[in-house]
Amino acid sequence: MSGKPTVGEYMTRDVETVSPDDTVATVAKRMVETAGHKGFPVTQGRTVEGFVSAGDLLLADEDAPVFTVMSEDLIVAHPDMKVTDAARVILRSGIQKLPVVDDADNLVGIISNADVVRSQIERATPGKVGKLMRTLEQIHGVELDEERRDVRLDDLTPTQARVYADELEGRQYELDRGLAEPLVVIDNGGVLHLADGHHRVMAAHEMGLESMDAYVIVTRSPVDLGMAKTAEKEGLDSIADIEVVDYARHPLVETTKRLQ
Repeated sequence: MSGKPTVGEYMTRDVETVSPDDTVATVAKRMVETAGHKGFPVTQGRTVEGFVSAGDLLLADEDAPVFTVMSEDLIVAHPDMKVTDAARVILRSGIQKLPVVDDADNLVGIISNADVVRSQIERATPGKVGKLMRTLEQIHGVELDEERRDVRLDDLTPTQARVYADELEGRQYELDRGLAEPLVVIDNGGVLHLADGHHRVMAAHEMGLESMDAYVIVTRSPVDLGMAKTAEKEGLDSIADIEVVDYARHPLVETTKRLQ
């Protein structure tokens, strides 16, 4: 990703909407049944007419149509808007989500405060990938390709023998809200070595997830990876071999505690 991230790169394109004629009771039921939704854009066709939040529904007659209680004082974003600018709007307005409209005022997505946080987290990952690729190229003199794809957790060969139980709760919080960084994986002749993201993987495994988003570095020809030797030495064939340590705190937590 080059330059500053834009709203179009991080917005959710599959937007849950409601109709102006839907009743308050119908929309309230959808809010309860749809995880993570505390409000919906109100659309007529593709045009955004307003926005209805849980607060708008609280004291409303359950048979009233949504257009009678929705907010028509809309704040929207454009796909080309910088995420940092959208963040300022979200912060100053106190709302959690901005409908995203194109030049014709048609709804094309929605961006939330969680998407803003994710955009800042993910920007660090390409740096890790680039540094790792340069290191591999220098050590092994091999040509590499980079891909972004979902990888199955059961297909991963870990390169770290243990993770810390106290860290997993935080990683699960991030995963549940779409805030976790992608993994960094090396595809070495079809063997997927997990280079970065062992706590995220174990948190996802405990949540019952089967696959995760990853930056994948693909070697054009197999190489003798040092991390592969580490995995073999530690007896690591799959994520089932990773030990979850619950008798010690993560070193970063210990350091932070000592500094307080």
